[in-house]
Amino acid sequence: MERCAWAGSSPEYVAYHDDEWGVPLHGDDALFERLSLEAFQSGLSWITILRKRQNFRAAFAGFHLATVAAYDDTDVRRLLADSGIVRNRAKIEATIANARTALAMPEGLDRFLWSFAPDQPRRPPPFLADVPTTSPESIAMAKELKRRGFRFVGPTTAYALMQATGMVDDHVATCWRAGAVTLP
Repeated sequence: MERCAWAGSSPEYVAYHDDEWGVPLHGDDALFERLSLEAFQSGLSWITILRKRQNFRAAFAGFHLATVAAYDDTDVRRLLADSGIVRNRAKIEATIANARTALAMPEGLDRFLWSFAPDQPRRPPPFLADVPTTSPESIAMAKELKRRGFRFVGPTTAYALMQATGMVDDHVATCWRAGAVTLP
């Protein structure tokens, strides 16, 4: 099976590519996890985050919005001492603040984020170099997330979230997964 070029460098990437990346994902907690992990990835490699993912899930109570939103200074100290995650105070505090903001959204995080998904799927990019890092939709999503008070959510992070959660399908044309998933 031919895969996107980035997916063959480690077993973690192969599994992530084959089973998750580009597959439509729903649920406020599930999308909060992906949004948080994309924010933690900022400035780091995605493989670092994938390898620490189970530790992140344990540290952030499975990314259950109400639980994370209730975290306090004691939890921040606990997280800063947890060598199993990325110990960046700004990102930890942003994750907690983002949980509070998401929990207060009347439409819910799922409906809000998916409102930025393109209406029509596009053709698979021919080559990895043709995969964009932002889109008009990700720019709009990031702008609205920031307006609502979210942190660590620029257009590139928003686009990575869209790729990861199946809002866009950026599997290259020669990849066995290209076009294999349809939007809900």
